[in-house]
Amino acid sequence: MTHLISRSIHIRRAATRRPALQPIALAAALTLSPGLHPAHAQTAATAPAADAPAAAPSLPPVTVSASGLQLGANEMTTPATVLEGDELVRRREATLGETLNSEPGITSSHFGAGASRPIIRGMDGPRVKVLSDGAELHDASTISPDHAVVSEPMLATQIEVLRGPSALVYGNGAVGGVVNVLDGKIPTAIPQKGFEGSAELRANSGAREKAGAVSLTGGAGNLAVHVEGVARDAGDYRVGKGWAPEGEATRKVPGSFNRTDTGSVGLSWVGERGYLGAAYTRQTAKYGLPGHNHSFEGCHTHGSHLHCGSHDEDDGHDHGDHDHDHDHDHSDVPVVDLRSERFDIRGELRNPFAGFSALRLRAGITDYVHDEFEDGAVSTTFKNKAYDTRVELQHEPIAGFKGVIGLQTSQRKFSAEGDEAYVQPTITRRTGLFVLEEYRLGDWRFEAALRHDRQTAKAETSNIERSHNGTSASLGAVWKFTPGYQLGASFTRASRAPSAEELYARGLHMATSTYERGDANLRSETSQNFDVSLKKTAGDTTFGVSVFRNRINNYIYGRTLDELDGLQLLQYSQADATFTGIEGQVRQRLTRNLGVTLFGDTVRARIADGGGNLPRIPASRIGVRLDANWNAWEGQVEWVQVARQNRIAAFETATPGYGMLNLGVAYNGQLGNGTPWQVYVKGTNLTDRLAYAHTSFIKNAAPLMGRNLTVGVKVAF
Repeated sequence: MTHLISRSIHIRRAATRRPALQPIALAAALTLSPGLHPAHAQTAATAPAADAPAAAPSLPPVTVSASGLQLGANEMTTPATVLEGDELVRRREATLGETLNSEPGITSSHFGAGASRPIIRGMDGPRVKVLSDGAELHDASTISPDHAVVSEPMLATQIEVLRGPSALVYGNGAVGGVVNVLDGKIPTAIPQKGFEGSAELRANSGAREKAGAVSLTGGAGNLAVHVEGVARDAGDYRVGKGWAPEGEATRKVPGSFNRTDTGSVGLSWVGERGYLGAAYTRQTAKYGLPGHNHSFEGCHTHGSHLHCGSHDEDDGHDHGDHDHDHDHDHSDVPVVDLRSERFDIRGELRNPFAGFSALRLRAGITDYVHDEFEDGAVSTTFKNKAYDTRVELQHEPIAGFKGVIGLQTSQRKFSAEGDEAYVQPTITRRTGLFVLEEYRLGDWRFEAALRHDRQTAKAETSNIERSHNGTSASLGAVWKFTPGYQLGASFTRASRAPSAEELYARGLHMATSTYERGDANLRSETSQNFDVSLKKTAGDTTFGVSVFRNRINNYIYGRTLDELDGLQLLQYSQADATFTGIEGQVRQRLTRNLGVTLFGDTVRARIADGGGNLPRIPASRIGVRLDANWNAWEGQVEWVQVARQNRIAAFETATPGYGMLNLGVAYNGQLGNGTPWQVYVKGTNLTDRLAYAHTSFIKNAAPLMGRNLTVGVKVAF
């Protein structure tokens, strides 16, 4: 059920893509436009395609909202992952990272149960942008892996992942990729029967999680209103057999609980040629930080070495054999108390004026804060106040070229106060101009994109300011050389400016057991990415495979200079690096109701000229899945084998491999009035295997969840 391009998908918003907002004037122009006269909008969802004939099955068409031109997934020059519908319901987990974790080419940072960010092709942090229907999310997750992503998977209607150059129009910093989470909090159409909605309940055994979600849209005339909410309560989760830190009998990870509440209310004015709407979203969360080590308090640096304790103590680094993040005192686990408030404005006007087919806008204001509690008192407070604006104009074909031009701007005021304020307050401003064009010629589709960005990052305490300019470009082509087959290739040269944390960090970060030091003289990265893909989309055998190579000059990473009792000294440094990998899957239909899929991925990341491996790179994976459907039943069983990761960086430990058995079953039914409902059961890690995530800073303190059974029911009305 975890297809590279999810089956059973049809897009629900073919023409309501990524607007941005240029404050009041643009919103007023949309509101006063004659295209927003009273009228019911067309139904947002297209009718599902009829089942393919048994003799010639093919993958359903999928529109990728984040593609910039409302392209089908099979028209993209690089692979696109899309989860929607029943597939998304079955795949959803408590965090965005865990929801996408088993997709080819995607893993997660895994920091207990409360924080997990997607890692795409071995890249994470600021190199992977997370969007909410085209607008960048502003939280603190790019700063550290122990900070949660403020995106709720249970409220998502579709999740899209674009790798490599396809993400260029969202910022040249997204060299790893883009994750776009679509939702319905701002209505784009008036429900045909006056209202529509859904409700879902689910529970699991591994963390005794209980979660519920409800979504409701109503409207009449030109006004539509939407309300939605999620509540989640999960305790500490159990890991696989054989794990007992410090001789404890329990297999639960202390501090791995997660309690989250999210709610949104939105209002839209919908007309024949577009819509304009706004929404307010509030999320609160409390989750623990496993692996926190209080013994590091007071540790500091002497040049390129760590020192813990008083200066008259002998510190020859001979402190016994300590496994990083394993020998921690779990009696007092810090707790994150998070609050995020965001106000969004979205709009679109079709055929706004001569020569242009669509004007789209997005804007958001975010007020994010989280406190980290230790011993019942606030030890550190992180704040992020930000706004973002994005405006797009899609032009009519000119000499066969169809494209979009746009402007994007944002400002982020970040601060940390308290014991772990390892980054001084900063103000980061970004402005970008971009253009994306396509040209079709017979069985060929060509694509080109160009973007220029300017970033200014100022450290308020030291009054140091650094500015970076970068121009990025990409070229790509797709050739449908025979029916059902296509070959894609792309080349991207992109620039990424260093983040404020990479420039100005300096201090102890106990959540990740690191002492971090930035460098205000870091230069921009320059990446050169080449991607080749081959797909077969029709017939009993379908497949998709992609090979990539990304050469990055002046790659910025945390280089470990020293290690003391599990504490690492990370110096943000630059060196040329190369990421090389392959990802893909092939499915063979055995009968009308049965199919088997082979899938896998691998990535190798090395510093140039014999500099060694980069840290926390995902291990290779391979898996096999058997899927079946019969009448209203559908199910799948799969085995995923993760290889041992022994290609490690300095001061890094190898991570053993593991295999996991997963199972899923769903039954689809209808109430007497035709309302669809679904009951599903899924089991993960059914053999209760002890497994570690090599990508995690706290892999030994928080292994992956052991045997887990999830049951859920969803109804749409």
